[in-house]
Amino acid sequence: MALRMRHADESAPDAHELNVTPLIDVMLVLLVIFMVTAPLSTVNVPVDLPASTAKPAPRPNDPVFVTIKADHGLALGDEDVANETLTARLMSLTDGHKDERIFLRADKTVDYETLMKTMDLMRKAGFLKVALVNLQGQDEGDSP
Repeated sequence: MALRMRHADESAPDAHELNVTPLIDVMLVLLVIFMVTAPLSTVNVPVDLPASTAKPAPRPNDPVFVTIKADHGLALGDEDVANETLTARLMSLTDGHKDERIFLRADKTVDYETLMKTMDLMRKAGFLKVALVNLQGQDEGDSP
């Protein structure tokens, strides 16, 4: 009869494998949940935003106003100006200082495209500081 004696350095083989199948299953379930809920989190709800109560910035001594009239014509100060001559007139009025703030006003009936074309004209000329002008303290309901 033979007896086998174990030595101290002989031990049962260790299992060095990790079962990742449950982890992958959990990750796939989470991925599906996020794919389903992500489009639901961006809802396009129409909102009537309130008017701003911020204090207006102080008005400069000699402001430069560009006005887009209801007939889509432009005015620089009180004088009518053509689209082609707007940049040259702005340069002469500001003495070539392109960092001067230009105040842009537009009639209520002016469409967004016309407003953006006018702003683009000023941007191409180098006038990047454009402030949009509105009536202070008046809501839509206050208009006649």
